[in-house]
Amino acid sequence: VFPRVFMGKYFEDLEIGLKLRHFLTRTVTEADNVFFTCLTLNPAPIHLDHELSKGNDSSLSGDGSSSNSGKPLFNSMFTLALLVGMSVPEATHGTTVANLGFSEVLFPKPVYPGDTLRAETIILDRRESKSRPTQGIVTLQHVAYNQRGDVVCKATRTALMKKKQAR
Repeated sequence: VFPRVFMGKYFEDLEIGLKLRHFLTRTVTEADNVFFTCLTLNPAPIHLDHELSKGNDSSLSGDGSSSNSGKPLFNSMFTLALLVGMSVPEATHGTTVANLGFSEVLFPKPVYPGDTLRAETIILDRRESKSRPTQGIVTLQHVAYNQRGDVVCKATRTALMKKKQAR
């Protein structure tokens, strides 16, 4: 058996207001979008059809301008999964017991193939677990930004976290 290395923070480390800027970034590709869309059995043409996307170009920008050159819109479930994944090393790697759920997920700006995303996490709340003395419940807000600094995804997540003495 080899020793495990965990980089995540324990319940006691996750103070309300703590802001973590995550080191992982990712430029998303058309292959990512097509693979994820097909893998999840989502045949929506807005994710796969370049011709349809040309017609949706100005309506997706919200202001009538053209910004995506007719590229298909990135599958938002991939964006959410990538956001949470980018947060793992500094926030929850090896210290999460369970993901309890999401109370809010927003996609204020679209993501297109070729966008580069980065992430931050803010600790919104935390409390002791009433039934598990070696664990606590933490509410995290994950935020993804594109290369222009636009917020493309914001997700509020609740997780059951290990306490230090439980190591």
